[in-house]
Amino acid sequence: MGVHLLVELAGDHPQLPFAELDILGPVLERGTQVALVDCQHAEEIPRLALAHSVMEHLGSCPAEKGAFSRMLNDLAISSPRPFAGRVKKVYGNTMDASQAELERLIGSLVQGKVDLQNPAEEFRAIVAGSRCYLGRVLWRSDPRRFGDRRPGDRPFFHPGVMMPRMVRALMNISCARQGERLLDPFSGTGGMIMEAALLGIIGIGRDIDPEMVRGSRMNAREGVILRADGRRLPFRDESFDAVVTDLPYGQSVSIRARSLDSLYHDALGEISRVVKPGRRVVLVTHRDIRMRAGNFMRVEGCYSQRVHRSLTRNILVLVRDG
Repeated sequence: MGVHLLVELAGDHPQLPFAELDILGPVLERGTQVALVDCQHAEEIPRLALAHSVMEHLGSCPAEKGAFSRMLNDLAISSPRPFAGRVKKVYGNTMDASQAELERLIGSLVQGKVDLQNPAEEFRAIVAGSRCYLGRVLWRSDPRRFGDRRPGDRPFFHPGVMMPRMVRALMNISCARQGERLLDPFSGTGGMIMEAALLGIIGIGRDIDPEMVRGSRMNAREGVILRADGRRLPFRDESFDAVVTDLPYGQSVSIRARSLDSLYHDALGEISRVVKPGRRVVLVTHRDIRMRAGNFMRVEGCYSQRVHRSLTRNILVLVRDG
């Protein structure tokens, strides 16, 4: 059993932020924008893309002011460093006290010096639904880490690429770890391979379009990009620890197959061949291919995300059973 961590999640998707927590360990409890995780890989915390903060879990109680006060008394928390108490009330919660009231309770019932301007430690409560969760902040996300590397600033750019934050989330959902091998069989401009390199993952990309191969090699200099047919991958059986890819779609895509349906069928067969048993495949699609994919691998999850009015992105999580 690992350490129980409280994770404050982004609210831009109802389910996807929970999926990437698998990189840390099993999710024990889910609330609105909050999760309790049995963390077995604390070293992976800085990888998270869809989390605002990670905390040591101190306790939880019903979302009532009296219950919160009793919990703080029972915990008898003491801080040797100057601290601040912060509270987030998620929309739809049933708490009968204001944010300011709850923060004052933390300040008065935690032993130590309060410093709201420059605290060395933060105790944070998340009120979600009918529950209130309390934690000690261990890590906080810096949103600039993704904003500073926009696709338009790369040496090679092509419209329609995913933003780095979403690519990072897909990497986390795949559970590929440092030193492991990851394949993107439709690598396009190389965004997946670039992200893999930042995480210490050995990324290998493939595309049939020579322009994309040339451009992605400019972008992903630390990865390997091959020109090859996605229907006949030049790799041995069970040679990859994970596969993450954005499947081609639309009439403008350069493919050498009778149709997208035939391309997907052949590509799924090859992907299931090269991934190791028990490991994950994360596919981004713009149609529902769960039934087709289920003929090759076990469907573990499917998440829909509206990109704009005419485009919905489906994220399909598959596992190759042994």
